[in-house]
Amino acid sequence: MENQNDQIKTRLEKLENLRQMGINPYPYRFAATHSAAGLNAAGDGLVESGGPVSVAGRLVAIRRQGKAAFCHIKDDHHRIQAYVRADEVGEAAFAMFDLTDLGDFVGFTGAMMRTKTGELTLRAKTVELLSKAIRPLPVIKVEEVDGHIVVHDEVTDVEFRYRQRHVDLATNDGVAEVFIRRAKIVQALRGYLVEQGFLEVETPVLQVLYGGAAATPFTSHHKALDMPLFLRISDELYLKRLVMGGFNRVFEIGKDFRNEGIDRNHNPEFTMVEFYQAYADYTDMMAHMEAVWQRCAQAVHGSNRFEYQGVMLDVSSPWKRMTMAQALDELAGVKVEGMKDAELTALAVQHGGDPDHIPSRGLAIAHLFETLCEAKLIQPTFIIDFPHETTPLCKSHRDNPALVERFEPYIFGWEIGNAYSELNDPQKQKTLFEEQAARRAHGDQEAHPFDTDFVKAMEYGMPPMGGAGIGVDRMIMLLTNAYSIRDVIFFPTMKPVKPA
Repeated sequence: MENQNDQIKTRLEKLENLRQMGINPYPYRFAATHSAAGLNAAGDGLVESGGPVSVAGRLVAIRRQGKAAFCHIKDDHHRIQAYVRADEVGEAAFAMFDLTDLGDFVGFTGAMMRTKTGELTLRAKTVELLSKAIRPLPVIKVEEVDGHIVVHDEVTDVEFRYRQRHVDLATNDGVAEVFIRRAKIVQALRGYLVEQGFLEVETPVLQVLYGGAAATPFTSHHKALDMPLFLRISDELYLKRLVMGGFNRVFEIGKDFRNEGIDRNHNPEFTMVEFYQAYADYTDMMAHMEAVWQRCAQAVHGSNRFEYQGVMLDVSSPWKRMTMAQALDELAGVKVEGMKDAELTALAVQHGGDPDHIPSRGLAIAHLFETLCEAKLIQPTFIIDFPHETTPLCKSHRDNPALVERFEPYIFGWEIGNAYSELNDPQKQKTLFEEQAARRAHGDQEAHPFDTDFVKAMEYGMPPMGGAGIGVDRMIMLLTNAYSIRDVIFFPTMKPVKPA
């Protein structure tokens, strides 16, 4: 069997032969009248009309039979068969076609027919080479069994697939379907927010001071201004400024960046949607959260119920609501309300907490919840009413000042969003930023930096507001049954491979 270097050498020789024949192996355009999907849909109507059609695509299968050949091309991830005969396309064109390989792009013009086995096929009158592939794609065998397409020898090496996504897409049709569904989900998400009167906006990705979440940023430097800049970890503080400026409902779908570990559920560059609504609170955000998930599930499944990794999930309203304290009691048997601060801290440390990062009762409770409860929240659940130490940007609970009006939605044991009744008291905001600054001074690098400019903006007046964020990549993982976040990001962050 030829190795890849031998195959490349053979293809380069064919390329030179084509040029010597006066053929441009990389022409500028091809006037296609139909897509492969369009030909398959039109079917027998085109066979009966006998009219000329043109289609282009990548060669994915060739069966040569002397002066004739059957082949399949793939166009926009749909397949169509073509039949090429030397006495119909001409000897010169057939000689050119004889130098094609799997992976080349070709264009056909001809009429549609049915073969003896009933397969819809384009009977070529002309054939053009549109791009000669030098490097061979992995060989994939596709056959039809009982009316279903069966694929053998798929590219299954995940490292190769993530690093060479173009090859992954060209050879694995199922991968393309994931990203088609991703587009439908994002469109459904955007459509819901627009229908609800939210204005889509754009805010800075490069920020002088990052904020809006507890995370470590990526840092950069602006040469002309000689100043550090940060890739945003959240859109929150700029979106709130827009609400202060008079836009009552705003949203942004965009990339955020967090300098953290990479695992099944985390990629340093990820997609978030954040939306903010004046005169609302976190209960309004719960209603939006349920509606968004239902809209997106309907977009790809036609139902509020779908399966993820063998578990049937149902995003129908209403979702279960539990306070963090209730979750610890019900799911872990830990009754935090009856425990002293020292007991909570000791229990948190016992369950892996860093004593330096759980200096308060509230942070001990949050750590215990994350450790003991999160993985048990399978069906959609809102965890509400967090300890006030967990966020500097949220209103105190109207009935209990030790808590804040915050919720996180959970599905399949994953936190898939975050929402607040947003804090709009500038004096309280200043105090909370000061508390966060003290934590940073004691080594908590994920504590929120003090943002003087944001406090000043709040002093001009900020209306009551509800705000929410959703991790779009995790949403897509769940709705497409993808095991890893890398399966739903076209080009996930990968460590470079050292040259051999």
